Amino acid sequence: MIRVAQFAFMALMLMSPAVALAGPAEDANEAVDRWSAAYSTNDPENIARNYWPDAMLLGTVSPVMSEGTQAIVTYFTPSKGSGNKNTIGERRTIVISDNAVVVAGFYTFTRMVEGKATPAPSRFTMLITKRGDDWRIAHHHSSPHVLPKN
Repeated sequence: MIRVAQFAFMALMLMSPAVALAGPAEDANEAVDRWSAAYSTNDPENIARNYWPDAMLLGTVSPVMSEGTQAIVTYFTPSKGSGNKNTIGERRTIVISDNAVVVAGFYTFTRMVEGKATPAPSRFTMLITKRGDDWRIAHHHSSPHVLPKN
């Protein structure tokens, strides 16, 4: 009887779907993807929820550092209801520790200008950190992407 139970247990284990645990790189990139999706909602409060309350943002079109939730909401307020979108392209990930990851790469903002979708290629660096069970942005730098001349 014990052998039958052992066999049944092993058969169930082999047929069960494997549970894959994500590591810091995957978790941080998921946070970057959440930010991009939030940006595309054009809701400043929704975007700001992807940042830690003490986060710092050096925005693509801002002459100042935006520090803290209210400053980040203020930075993104012009996007409210605009129809702007964000897509992330090439990126690289550097795991610093189990709780800190740097993600850098290129993204394209598609901004509505006089009713026309206008692409704005940009580059970014984000420090994504884990506090408790959450991964959010601690630092975000964004600037226009200088495209190579042909």
